[in-house]
Amino acid sequence: MEIVNPNAAILTNFEVMATLKNTKSSKKKHGLRNLATITYETLQYLEDTPCKEQTSESVVEFLQSMKQFNLTKNECLMMINDPPASALHIQIMIEDSDERLTDEQVNHILECAAKLRVETGQQTEGQE
Repeated sequence: MEIVNPNAAILTNFEVMATLKNTKSSKKKHGLRNLATITYETLQYLEDTPCKEQTSESVVEFLQSMKQFNLTKNECLMMINDPPASALHIQIMIEDSDERLTDEQVNHILECAAKLRVETGQQTEGQE
């Protein structure tokens, strides 16, 4: 396998998990035990992250709500993979957040992230 352009796309944990599940469920077995091990271990890790319950619709909705803040792709990616729960969490994820964002904007980001987490929690409760 050759990586032609390593910066062509940035994947969220949700997208990685979906891709690995498709790879795992495909009927083609290439005889690569190392690939199977890496796939299994990565999926086990991702099962314990917020991406387990995310949907493509919830990710797109979150990204749409973040457009107004002029965040970088990497900042949005970090917030999708690990939705912030406090202003401190946002300061860690967003470079110069105290200069770039007002308190109201930080609160709005926290509300959007909370919606993403609430959807996740509601899906989990429904499965029990």
